[in-house]
Amino acid sequence: MIDTANFDLICIGSGPAGQRAAVQAAKLGKRVAVIEQQDFVGGACIDTGTIPSKTFREAVRRVFSRPRLAGADTRSFPSRIRPTMEQLVAHVEQVIQREIGIVADALTRNDVTLVHGRASFLDAHTISVATRDGARVLRGDNVLIAVGTKPGSTRGAAPDGDTLLTSDNVLQMKRLPRTMVVVGAGVIGIEYTSMFAALGVHVTLIDQRPRPLEFLDHEIVDELVHQLRKNDVVLRCGEAVEHVEVVAGPPRQGLLRLASGKHLVADVVLLTSGRIGSTESLNLQAAGLVADDRGRLTVDQHYRTQVAHIRAAGDVIGFPALAATSSEQGRIAACHMFGAPTEPMSAHFPVGIYAIPEVSMVGATEEELTKQRIPYESGLARYREISRGPIVGDDSGMFKMLFHRDDRTLLGCHCIGSGATELIHVGQAVLALGGGLDYFLTNVFNYPTLAECYKVAALNAANKLALVRQATRNGAAESAVRENIVE
Repeated sequence: MIDTANFDLICIGSGPAGQRAAVQAAKLGKRVAVIEQQDFVGGACIDTGTIPSKTFREAVRRVFSRPRLAGADTRSFPSRIRPTMEQLVAHVEQVIQREIGIVADALTRNDVTLVHGRASFLDAHTISVATRDGARVLRGDNVLIAVGTKPGSTRGAAPDGDTLLTSDNVLQMKRLPRTMVVVGAGVIGIEYTSMFAALGVHVTLIDQRPRPLEFLDHEIVDELVHQLRKNDVVLRCGEAVEHVEVVAGPPRQGLLRLASGKHLVADVVLLTSGRIGSTESLNLQAAGLVADDRGRLTVDQHYRTQVAHIRAAGDVIGFPALAATSSEQGRIAACHMFGAPTEPMSAHFPVGIYAIPEVSMVGATEEELTKQRIPYESGLARYREISRGPIVGDDSGMFKMLFHRDDRTLLGCHCIGSGATELIHVGQAVLALGGGLDYFLTNVFNYPTLAECYKVAALNAANKLALVRQATRNGAAESAVRENIVE
């Protein structure tokens, strides 16, 4: 007979959502268990996603994104030392192990029971865990499903870790390829495209949508595309991939057939065109749950599924599927479970895309405001106009703020360039506190810093608004004169 352990909360998954929910519940004095199918904690965020990809980016950036200093000889073609994959990922494993230790320590310090194994529902409160030592049964008054996602369909041959790759195993390549095709121009696809292009890999990026990253401000995307093309990236938007296969060679290569009839060949094919919820092994039916056709779960504003005591958070519930928002979702879900006071997650969360160059945004885009017929004015600053830009060797960065035309409140911030994901937080704070143009006009920012972009963009917007006001007054005065003449 198998003994059943009882808990106030069982978290399935130890990624950002599961970890934060577990710690929050433990802080409230609850007995908590975390089930993790891997031999280590942290989930895909630490193992194959956010941490390794961003660490890899830093290695690439340090090798090939050196500042173009004033006075440098720009006539000679810069020599490019081609690193090995081993050199590029040398630091990745160290960072991963450090992050695993941090998560494990947080769970241990808060007396969270950690069970390694594959979870499967027996009923809505009971979960069987297949561990190396046999089955364990856990019973929870509350359950949080935070299993994350995994790569979706490969449109043909299965990933082999050599020629046909996904974002889960791309950093396990043994050698740096000469050519690469990236399928999917979402966040992951754009990030890896820019990284490998910076390394001198000839990258072709394919997406069936007419433009990449449609949720971003279009002017920012246009600049990103321009930067990618400067690194010889070939973009094929509006193209769908029908089939992928691996040709034995020699040399061994990937062959893609597009819906348009085109064929592409590359040393490596990286598939990033979609991820699905990792729910297929959970036996959701036994708990009274049903996932959608992409393995994702539907939740309400308190992250409750169709079964009230079972919640879900993180990538498994879909958009925005960011590590930061997943963590906050887990914390809020745990608070709601046990009646602890909490506020909903702010609608003004930042989005960071760790491409080369970085892209970040918070708030509304120009396209959204135009569609909603909200009157606005934009203020623009370019890194080449800010002293810090030339200092760090970035003359192509761009920063934009959007203000309501009538009450001058801040509506959105958008940035592309060095430090964009850090710089955006100033705008996030002002946006959340209901501030606007006057804050930026009356405050002083450190010199020389990229934060000066806020001042320059605010002055730019203020000048535009002043011109509109003057034109409006002149127009009104002219109309009044005409009316008097007619009278």
